[in-house]
Amino acid sequence: MIRRLLLTAAFALSSTMASFAGDAHNEAKVTLVYEHELPNVPGKSIKGVLVEYGPGGSSAAHTHPNSAFIYATVLEGAMKSQVNDGPIKTYRAGESFSEFPGDRHGVSENASKTEPTRLLAVFVVDTDAKELVLPYHQ
Repeated sequence: MIRRLLLTAAFALSSTMASFAGDAHNEAKVTLVYEHELPNVPGKSIKGVLVEYGPGGSSAAHTHPNSAFIYATVLEGAMKSQVNDGPIKTYRAGESFSEFPGDRHGVSENASKTEPTRLLAVFVVDTDAKELVLPYHQ
């Protein structure tokens, strides 16, 4: 039984790592890790999202719900980011940036071709917002 659990865990880990081994256009893995309604702000919630980029990984240009204020902190590695028409900036582990309601995230990519990058994005958003990442169409 223990051997089966270890094999299952090893397979899951190798599958996760394999999903990051693709070309420079592989998509980020986005996982909702926290969600809580704000008791003092009816209709608003705080949602924590773990974003993981494999080596060379990126996300297509996107926006977020119009109600969303986002504060993101790089947990591991480094990422390149461009919000609206601002400059492309590189953020390293421990550094943070924010996005305001209506902002467009034009560049969101791992700055490394060999190491993974992880960040935690904390949203303050309407409670009924289910889709937190929306494709951007020019």
